[in-house]
Amino acid sequence: MSQRFYVTTPIYYVNDVPHIGHAYTTVACDMLARYKRAQGNEVFFLTGTDEHGQKVEKAAQTKGETPLELADRVVKRYQALWEKLNISHTDFIRTSQERHKKGVCNLFEKLLASDDIYLGEYEDWYCTPCETFWTETQLVDGCCPDCGRPTDKLKEESYFFRMSRYQEALLRHIEEHPDFIQPRSRRNEILNFVREGLRDLSISRTSFSWGIPVPGNERHVIYVWFDALTNYITALGYPDDPDGHYRQYWPADVHVIGKDILRFHTVYWPTFLLAAGIPLPKKVFAHGWWTVEGQKMSKSLQNVVEPNMLVDKYGVDAIRYFLLREVPFGLDGDFSHAALVHRINSDLANDLGNLLSRSTAMLNKYFDGLLPEPKDRRPQDEPYIAAFAETVKNVDHFMADLAFNKALQAIWELIGLGNKYIDDTAPWSLAKDDSQKERLGTVLYNLLDSLRLIAVLIAPAMPETACRILEILGCDPTALCLTGKDSWGVLKPGTHIAKARPLFPRIESD
Repeated sequence: MSQRFYVTTPIYYVNDVPHIGHAYTTVACDMLARYKRAQGNEVFFLTGTDEHGQKVEKAAQTKGETPLELADRVVKRYQALWEKLNISHTDFIRTSQERHKKGVCNLFEKLLASDDIYLGEYEDWYCTPCETFWTETQLVDGCCPDCGRPTDKLKEESYFFRMSRYQEALLRHIEEHPDFIQPRSRRNEILNFVREGLRDLSISRTSFSWGIPVPGNERHVIYVWFDALTNYITALGYPDDPDGHYRQYWPADVHVIGKDILRFHTVYWPTFLLAAGIPLPKKVFAHGWWTVEGQKMSKSLQNVVEPNMLVDKYGVDAIRYFLLREVPFGLDGDFSHAALVHRINSDLANDLGNLLSRSTAMLNKYFDGLLPEPKDRRPQDEPYIAAFAETVKNVDHFMADLAFNKALQAIWELIGLGNKYIDDTAPWSLAKDDSQKERLGTVLYNLLDSLRLIAVLIAPAMPETACRILEILGCDPTALCLTGKDSWGVLKPGTHIAKARPLFPRIESD
């Protein structure tokens, strides 16, 4: 019986250009979604854009357009990039959509009715780029402790959420659910933050107008984080749930985010949900940041890595593989073209590409491209065949931990075993002896059937490459099943398999 699985990216701010960090989060979620589907699960995979707030309003004014015109223009960049990166999302939510506004207003009214929201006055230091208020003691040399930019002293009437009321309930939840915040270092960071004490949170603004008006008091707009975080339930149809998605998929199995927005997802969002009596997400996983050639990515340094350019130059699956394989998910990583070229040449061209090229070339040389029947299986074959079941088990364990790089490392160890199997069985020597014809046929069958299984395993990370391999092997490229039914010995003898062209031609470095 299939299970349901709900995975989300953060919604990306439209006052930004899509960069490698956005691509990283989204490709990781896509690998997870594809993997869960291959296991037979019903998957809801959500991404989208965060479109309200003072930053967007100011940026639009500077460009002489309305905030919605700016959002409409930038949204297309994200949607085009996700198409280019082969992202298989179920839904794309925009916070300017009516379905979202309706859900946000419903949640606000619910908390207002239960006295979890009250009207008061706010005075503190506000960082416009971070959309965050800070106390005097939190400032660093008068600047925002997160981004280092100057802050402004603001005093305005505001609605407040009684976040302090839910401090103990949140602490209890984090302590009783060790996997709720991942990785563990992030969990400790949030536990310390909550134990220091939660203040009530200002959740409306009167200093700008681009946002969702507070129900019954339209002089106020709802704070961008109360608005944005609610996307995870409004996209499912909350509160009306016309398609049953909210009932079927909430709570989310995992929110995947960057570490810079951890507090919003593990303090603000859970306390909103606790106040509303809505179940909390099962897991929030915060990944690290990418630097570029050892330096922080920034517009001023002109070193922002643009994913469209990378895909055009190196190919979509090479970029997907590099992002997922290069860095342990949860840690910071460094991007360099040298490291990318090395991964393409070593892992993709030498290891995977060579295994396919050698195997199909020998089949065409010794059997005219017709797959022989495996009639002579020997003890020498057993470790290689057994390694597949073990790898499937290991990959499943790593994917449960969102350890994408370890999952791919395990698959590449299997690819390495395939190239070693060729060296150990020496098909070129068997071909010289007519009495070894059946043995030669069995060795080549094992190699080509193992490539089918490797294609199924790499498909969540590299869907185009997996489809190409399966098409070469005469298989249905959509039959990417990881339910255990798809085991050894599925390729049909007699299938014609052409000699494969290089999957990933080597890149000569300048």
